[in-house]
Amino acid sequence: MPTYTAPVKDMQFILHDVLNVTETGIPGYADLDQAFTSAILDEAGKLAGEVLAPLNAVGDREGCRLENGVVYTPTGFKGAFDALKDGGWNGLDLPEEFGGQNLPYVMGTAVGEIFVSANMAFNMYQGLTHGAINAILSAGSDDQKATYLPKMVSLEWTGTMNLTEPHCGTDLGLMRTKADPQEDGSYLITGQKIFISAGEHDLADNIIHLVLAKAPGGGAGSKGISLFIVPKVLVNEDGSLGARNALSCGKIEEKMGIHGNATCVMNYDGAKGWLLGDLHKGMRAMFTMMNEARLGVGLQGYAQAEAAYQNALAYAKDRLQGRAVTGAENPSGPADPLIVHPDIRRNLMEQKSFVEGARALTFWAAHLIDRSVRQGDAAAEGLVSLMIPVVKGFQTDKGFEMAVQAQQVFGGHGYIEEWGMSQFARDARIAMIYEGANGVQALDLVGRKLAQDGGKHVMAFFEMVKAECKAHDGDDRMKGFAEPLKTASKQLQQAGMFFMQAGMKNPNAALSGSYDFMHLMGHVCLGLMWTRMAKAAYEALDAGDADREFLEAKIATGRFYMARQLPACGMHLARIETGAEPVMALPAEAF
Repeated sequence: MPTYTAPVKDMQFILHDVLNVTETGIPGYADLDQAFTSAILDEAGKLAGEVLAPLNAVGDREGCRLENGVVYTPTGFKGAFDALKDGGWNGLDLPEEFGGQNLPYVMGTAVGEIFVSANMAFNMYQGLTHGAINAILSAGSDDQKATYLPKMVSLEWTGTMNLTEPHCGTDLGLMRTKADPQEDGSYLITGQKIFISAGEHDLADNIIHLVLAKAPGGGAGSKGISLFIVPKVLVNEDGSLGARNALSCGKIEEKMGIHGNATCVMNYDGAKGWLLGDLHKGMRAMFTMMNEARLGVGLQGYAQAEAAYQNALAYAKDRLQGRAVTGAENPSGPADPLIVHPDIRRNLMEQKSFVEGARALTFWAAHLIDRSVRQGDAAAEGLVSLMIPVVKGFQTDKGFEMAVQAQQVFGGHGYIEEWGMSQFARDARIAMIYEGANGVQALDLVGRKLAQDGGKHVMAFFEMVKAECKAHDGDDRMKGFAEPLKTASKQLQQAGMFFMQAGMKNPNAALSGSYDFMHLMGHVCLGLMWTRMAKAAYEALDAGDADREFLEAKIATGRFYMARQLPACGMHLARIETGAEPVMALPAEAF
C-alpha cells in the first residue's frame, strides 16, 4: 500500500528562504517564524501520515453508498473527519470571530497540500466547506454569517457549491433551476444539480448548500442568476436544527477516481432557500472566491504528483532490475536498483522538478492573495488573478502527467491495483476538469486576463521576470537559471505580441493558441520559481547552512528543469505562431 510523508523541509525552505515570510510586512506574517510553522506542518503531517493516508486506498476501494436517501462514506472516514474537526484544522486561516485561528492563507495552503496528498477524496469534504464559507464571508449578511459560519468553521456543518446541471456546465446562462420568491423573504428552489461534491454524507449534522438559480426578473443569460443558501436541515431562530428541507440526493455518480468523495445528483423540490448577496448578482458572489478555489485545485494537481513521486522513488531504490551500463552498482546482488538507469532518473527528475517548482508557485500565489486581502494591495490582486488560470490549468495538466510517470516507474506492477499507483492518476484526473475545465482556463487567460486593466498585470509580470534575470548579471553560478529564463520570457512575450497582431484580424488565431500559451506561461512561472529557489539555496550555502545535501539537491533539480523542461517554451511558441489555419482548416462535417 502506498505511503506518504509530508515534505515539511521543502515547505519550510519555500516559506522562509524563498518567500522570507516574516519579513514581508503582511499582517500576521511576522508570527510565522520557523518554529511556529514547523509545529503546524509537523502536526498536519502526523495526522496525514497516520490517519488520512491509510484511508486513501480504503476510500478508493469502498467508495460511498446511497441507501434510503442517506449517503454512507467509506470505513474510517467519520473517525478521521472527527479528528480533523477536533484539531480545528478547517478554521486554520478563517476569522477568529467565527471560531477560526486567522492564520494567513499561505499556511492554510501548505496544510491543504499535506491533506490532499494524503487523501484527496477525503479532504474534499473540508475543502468544499471552506469554499462555501468564503462565499458567505464575502456576500452574506451579518445574520447569515452568525447563523451558518461558526458551525461551518468548526465542521459541525459542511458546505457545498451547486452550479452544474445536466444540460449546463460552463455555460451557466442555460441554467433551469428556479427560485420562487415567498412573502417571508425566502425562496423556493426547484431544479436538479449534478456533480455536487460532498452533496450528501454522514459526516456532519447539516450541509449548507450554496445553489445558483434563476429568480424572476433576471432576464436571459448568466447575468440574471442569483445565489442562495439552501440548508439540508432548516435552522431555527435559536440556531438549533429544525425540519428536513425539501432536497435529496438522487444518485451517487460512479467516477474514474476520488471514489471516497460522494459526488451527488441533487434534487431540489421546492426547497427553502435564502438569497446570498444581491439579487441577480450570483455570479459576482461566486467569483469573489474563485481565485482561492482554483488555486486549491491547482494545488491538487501537484499534491497528487507529490504522493505518487514519493512511492515511485521508494520503488526505484528498492526494485532490482538489470545492471548499470557503466558497471554494476550492486555487485553483491543479482541486479542493480532501478534508480541507476538514466531513463528512470529522467522520469524521477521530471516529477521532482515539477512538484517542487509547482509548490513554490502555489505558495507564492497564496502569499499574493494574503497581500491582496490583508493589505488591500491591488497590484497583488491583479497579479494573482493573472496567475490563477496558469496555476489551475498548467499544474493540473502536468500533475496528472507526473502521476502517470510515477506509475510508469513500477512497470507492470503500476497497472495492478494492489500497488495503489493507479489511484493517484485516477484521482488527479478530475482536477483538470472541475472548477473550470483547463481549456476554459486557457481561454480565460488569453481572452480576459492578458488584457485586464489595460494589460498592466501581464506587463508587471514581464518586468518582474526581467528584473529577476538582471539581478544575476555577473553571477556565473546563476547563468544556468537567469539565461534560460530570459529566453523563455522573450518567447512568452513574442507569443503575446502574436495574439495582439493576429488576434485583432482573426480571434481564432489567438484562441487556437490559448492552450499552448497557458503551458508556455506555466513553464516561465516555474522557471522564475526555480531561479528564486536557486538564489535562496546559494545564499544559504554561502551563509554556512548545515544542510548542504538538501541545498545542493535543490540547485541540481533546478538546473534540470531549466535545461530539460523550460525549452518546451520554444515548442509552444512555434505552435502558437501557426495561427488558426491548421486548427480550423477541417470542416466540422469532415471529422
